[in-house]
This record gives sequence, structure tokens and C-alpha cells, in this order.
Amino acid sequence: MSIRDTSAQDRLIERKPSKRARMLWIGGAIAVVVVVALLAPAVKRMMSTDASVSASRIVIATVERGPFVRDIAAEGRVVAAISPTMYASSPGAVTLQVKAGDTVKKGQVLAVIDSPELTNKLLQEQSNADAMQVDYERAQIDARKQRLELQKAHDNAEIDQKTAESDLQRNQKAFDKGAVAQMAVAHAQDTLEKAQIALKHATEDMSLNNDSLNFDVKAKKLAWERQQLLVKDLQRQVDDLNVRSPVDGQVGQLFVAPRATVAKDAQLLSVIDLSALEVEVKVPESFARDLAPGMGADISGSGGDWKGAVSAISPEVVDGEVAARVRFVGAKPEHLRQNQRLSVRIVLDQRNNVLTVARGSFVDESGGNYAYVVRNGIAVKTPIRVGASSVDKVEILQGLKEGDRVVVSGTDAFNGAQRVAISD
Repeated sequence: MSIRDTSAQDRLIERKPSKRARMLWIGGAIAVVVVVALLAPAVKRMMSTDASVSASRIVIATVERGPFVRDIAAEGRVVAAISPTMYASSPGAVTLQVKAGDTVKKGQVLAVIDSPELTNKLLQEQSNADAMQVDYERAQIDARKQRLELQKAHDNAEIDQKTAESDLQRNQKAFDKGAVAQMAVAHAQDTLEKAQIALKHATEDMSLNNDSLNFDVKAKKLAWERQQLLVKDLQRQVDDLNVRSPVDGQVGQLFVAPRATVAKDAQLLSVIDLSALEVEVKVPESFARDLAPGMGADISGSGGDWKGAVSAISPEVVDGEVAARVRFVGAKPEHLRQNQRLSVRIVLDQRNNVLTVARGSFVDESGGNYAYVVRNGIAVKTPIRVGASSVDKVEILQGLKEGDRVVVSGTDAFNGAQRVAISD
């Protein structure tokens, strides 16, 4: 006989939860509901965007309205505005009269070039000029002699004509009274005609020969004057053998050794005029097109501040930069030296009530065609149009308004997405 178990007698006893457990369950449910409510907008934003970027990777700036100053800030070095270099005008041996650093005056002899060839040529041409002067003076004397001879022949022809006229009158009177024959009258008439022809020829010869003599004398004079010009030019070249300083200043660099033999147009030495100083700056090519001579500038350094103006702009671009010169306006600064470093700020444009935002990489990355505007934690790609730009700001012409928050740096992480969530 089997023994029956007690399964028929067992009964499941329901255990009621305690009050504390019920409170915990209710609190957890409420927390879940709150978290879901709080995360719902964020989740919604995440679902509506193309990408998400941490806020620590970007820089956001606010669009503002106010004064806008376009300027260029650069480091420059002090240079001499006038720094001529002396060259050899003729080949020869150079004797230097000064040393580097010597103070010189305008017109002072700095070096002497020994050129026997040029000196001898000057003496030869001077001798030719003297000979031509003698020829010119001799031509004048000869012309006076020939004019006297011509005048003498003309005067004799006039006397012969008057004599022939008198003879004809006497013979005519004698013939009328029957004292002489008709033949004597005819002979006197022929003699008068010959005298008249001789006088006519003498007058023409004197006129023509006088013109010819004037031309000969003038030709001799022109040849002499031309030779004088040649001598004058050679004399100038000989004078240039004494190399003189064109300005007051200091001797800079010596390019030749003492007693060196140089060729024509070889560099000899330079002179620095320290009374006229300028500051040379390197300007980025993108700003160089806006530079113009006369623009104002602020120069500072060595404990001083000075006003300046752009004096010259190089047309050549080297390594993406353009060299510009800024001169001091007003009194010359004291205690400045060659190659000293100074800070220069050149004002390109200055306006009021301009809509601007901080300049950043977004201008270069987008070409100024769009920007990411941050609203409610989402950066939206917005078309814009930019204008002028300065070192730290860029002008906004279209697409943004005052108070807009724009991502100015770090947009490379957006990869061109239309909407980007900004996470904390």
C-alpha cells in the first residue's frame, strides 16, 4: 500500500508587497517618465540632423553691429629712405678715400678712379678742339681778306664805269661841235658798256662770294663747337672719376677692396642718409591690392608712437607677400637705427554701423558663400554674402542679422552637412 503525499494539502500563500516596495516602484516609474520627457526633444533633434559635433571642437561668435575698421598689422624694419649706391663710371684702379661707417657730406670725394685711357683721350680731343678753333679764326681772317678783294674789284668797276661815262660825254660834246669823228663817240660808247658789265659782275661776285665765305666760316664754327661738346663730355667723365657723395650721411657697405681694378659700372660703395628713415613691411598679397600711397599708418616701438603714411608699394609678389614702405609724418624720430624692428598698423578703411562677425576659418572654407548659424543646439547651413574683411572681423552683407550665433571655426568637422547637432 502506497503512502500518499501532502500535495493535496499544500496551498499557495499570496505575499502582498510592502508599502516601501510600492513607493520604490512608483518613484522609478516617475523617473523614467521624466527622463523620457527630457530626452525627447534632444532625441528628436538628433533624428532631424545629419551629423553631431561636440561643442568643444568649434568656436561660436555672435553677429554684431558697430564700427568696422579694416587694417593691417605687421612687423617692419627701419630702412633708409635714401641709400644710393656708387658705381664706377669708367674702368680703372680704385683708391678709396673713406671707410665703412664714416660720416660724409654731400659732394665729398669718396673714391678716385685712375683711368689713363680716359685722361689721354680728353687731352687728345682738347688738342683737336684747339686746332679747330684756329681753323675757325683763320677762316674768319681769310673771309675778311676775300671780302676786301671783292670790295676792291667792285669799287674799281664803279670808277671805270664813271670814267667811261665821262669820256662818252666829252666825245659826244666834241662830236656835236665837229671836233672829233663819229668813231670816237662809238668807241666811248663801247667802253661804257664794258664798264657797266664789269660793275654788274663785280656786284654779283661780291654777293655770291660773301655768301660762300659765310658758309665756310659757319662750317668751321660748327665743327669747333661740336668738338667743344665732345671735350665737355669727356671732361665730365674725367670729373666722375672722383666719386662724390650725393647726400649727407654715412658710408654703408664697401663693395671693393682698396686699389682694386674694376670694370665700368661696377659697384663701389653705398651711402646711407640717416636723416630720412622709413619702415619696410611685408603685406599679404590679399591685402596688397587695397594699399595705396598716402594711406595713414600708426608706427610704434622702442617706447614711442609715431604717425606715418604709405610712401611706396612694390609691384612684385615674393612668397605671397608684397613689400611696402611707410614714411614718418612730422618730425623725424630720435634714436632710431637701421634694421630696427617696429610695429606698423595701416588703416585701409573705417566705417560705422556695419554688421560684422569675428573672422574665422569659415570664410576661407566656404569662400564666404555660407555659414553655420546655431539655433537651439543645431547648426544650420545658411547662405550668406560677405564684404570687406579685416584682421579680426568680416563684414556681413546678406544672410545674417544682429545677434545670430555663427560657427567661425571648426566647420571642417561638419563635412558640408546641412544640419549639425551641437552636443555638450
